[in-house]
Amino acid sequence: MDERRKHPRTEIDEPGLVSAGGSVMHCVVRNISPEGAAIEVDNPAFVPARFRLVMHNGAEVHECSIAWIQKNRVGLTFIAVPQADRRGEGG
Repeated sequence: MDERRKHPRTEIDEPGLVSAGGSVMHCVVRNISPEGAAIEVDNPAFVPARFRLVMHNGAEVHECSIAWIQKNRVGLTFIAVPQADRRGEGG
């Protein structure tokens, strides 16, 4: 299998939360990179196509979309969210 990632993943095995539409599901973040992550869940059928991944300490929140699913492991792509930047706006 060819490696297609731009950034290597870091193995972390930390608890996290899948959050979408007011519902929350526990997961384990198995690895992470600047562009994505892999999580394990009890039932990937309940993971929405797009959601927020909240790391266990709440310090990191990533907007995600599903890249692939293999058994209970789900590959995620982080979605770039535009920052609220008021510089450059004219008045």
